[in-house]
Amino acid sequence: MRWFPRFAVGTVLYHLAVVAWGGYVRATGSGAGCGSHWPDCRGEIVPRSPTVETAIEYTHRATSGIALVLVGVLIAGAFRLYPKGHAIRRAAVFSGVFLVTEALVGALLVLAGWVAHDRSLARGVVVPIHLVNTHLLLAALALCARAAVDDGTRRRTPSALNLSVLAALLLLGMTGAVAALGDTLFPSATLAEGLRSDLDPAAHLFVRVRAVHPALALATAALVGTAATAAWTACTTRLRAFSAVLGTLLLLQLGAGLLNLLLLAPVWMQLVHLVLADLLWIAAVLLAVEPRPAAVVRAAAA
Repeated sequence: MRWFPRFAVGTVLYHLAVVAWGGYVRATGSGAGCGSHWPDCRGEIVPRSPTVETAIEYTHRATSGIALVLVGVLIAGAFRLYPKGHAIRRAAVFSGVFLVTEALVGALLVLAGWVAHDRSLARGVVVPIHLVNTHLLLAALALCARAAVDDGTRRRTPSALNLSVLAALLLLGMTGAVAALGDTLFPSATLAEGLRSDLDPAAHLFVRVRAVHPALALATAALVGTAATAAWTACTTRLRAFSAVLGTLLLLQLGAGLLNLLLLAPVWMQLVHLVLADLLWIAAVLLAVEPRPAAVVRAAAA
């Protein structure tokens, strides 16, 4: 069983890389690199003489295929090594379910043509759904890795505060996904021009959401900060460690968001912003299930 915890953690890290590359596909407008074909690429299993866009999109599909194999091994290992009813089994199964739905949503985007430079409202609806599914996949993988590393350590049902944090982060991620579409499809030459576009009632929906996202980010940051502070006051080493990680990631993410705005959302900064958002989400999920001392729970209830 020694290999399984390391494999579970490695699977989480690999999926973070796959998600980041998916962000690169969107930010570079390469989503139509394989045309309207799925799962093949322009009618071929391996495209010959691919363009840059085709190579970027095909790489994303290939790495996603490897992710499917890794999750398959994760599920097989969970059922082979752990008893019936173990948390690892449930988390591994949910990882498989969310990975399949992730592939189906990705296929829908490609087959419907909601990629590259498409500005349709339908794309603005499906892309946030894609983001939520990605977050749920990462959460399931992270919980599987946590159960493998801390085998025998109990977990708890998230409190109302932690559930509120997770819901707020999902909503923030949804608006961020649409705002990122606006950055890609409607780039601004200057910061002033971008701000005018964000506040223009006649602007495209993807552009107007860019003004909503920062405001929601500040409100979510206050909520996350409250949860991190509550964890810190629990006075246990693990909870304080989770609190410190969550608070650090929150500050980094706020800084990255501001820098992304000031630099007019270059591709590399969008990817940094995306990876930090994923790490912040995973940290919030792990904090939510971390057990609290009984005295802290009683005090919170009082």
